[in-house]
Amino acid sequence: MNNRNTIRNSIVLFMICLAVHAFEVLVIRTDETFFAECFINKVFGIAALFAVLRMMKMKWRGIGFKKEDFATGVLKGFGICAASYFIAFVIEFIVLSAQGSPAHMEYFVTGFSLTGNMMKNTGAGFVLMCIFFNIINVWMEEGVFRGFFITYISKEHGASRALYISALLFGLWHIVTPFRSLIDGDMTAGTFAVMTVGYIVLSSLMGIKWGLLYRQTGNIWIGASDHFFNNCIVTNLLHVVTDSGVDEMQIVRVIIGELISFAAVVIYTRLKGSASGKVSFAERKGQGI
Repeated sequence: MNNRNTIRNSIVLFMICLAVHAFEVLVIRTDETFFAECFINKVFGIAALFAVLRMMKMKWRGIGFKKEDFATGVLKGFGICAASYFIAFVIEFIVLSAQGSPAHMEYFVTGFSLTGNMMKNTGAGFVLMCIFFNIINVWMEEGVFRGFFITYISKEHGASRALYISALLFGLWHIVTPFRSLIDGDMTAGTFAVMTVGYIVLSSLMGIKWGLLYRQTGNIWIGASDHFFNNCIVTNLLHVVTDSGVDEMQIVRVIIGELISFAAVVIYTRLKGSASGKVSFAERKGQGI
């Protein structure tokens, strides 16, 4: 790989990782085992990124893994996600109460027993395993889609195009899950089409949000922390329970939370860009910001 044909090279890397991702989700189905998470493709993606960075003589620091920005980045990322989803949870509880379904919150990790039945796991081991797998997930996705793709494609095509291409690839990355539901007969072709479009649009917006944070700061920590909080805490550990079920409005909660945080990040980065004279991403990288 070199600094020419960066879009093509990025798509090749994406397709290789996507093939492993699809094989795990459709064939191995690691998330339907004791581990309750598809992590093999994420480990593969990290290994592939290691190899690519070594081949191109790039350092992890060069794609946003800057240790001096870690603590403040994590706090800011957690703050963005916590504030956005606090509003989303409040709205969810209000709607459920209005529907005559008072709810309460529980924490547990969803897993599978040896008989294939869904189980609620609250043991420390399951919680630590959930946290570990989500760290692996965020490391891979933020490292590849934000850190590498945006930095690499920007060398040839500029920061804005790189941002949108990486976001689109991130959206396409998420079509595997609804596709499995389609082939398993859990959803119709029409539902699959709607869900696929929804997954791509929502995931792409999230990719744009985290990409903007990466462009603004030059590090991946804020976006990665927001990503981790979303996946691990909001989705996997905290659950809204009513007499009729669990997380019945989860998709609505996610849409509300993500739209709030997306709007906040877009407004912040535009105001910040205007105040600083719209310094380019390349210039910020050069300044080590």
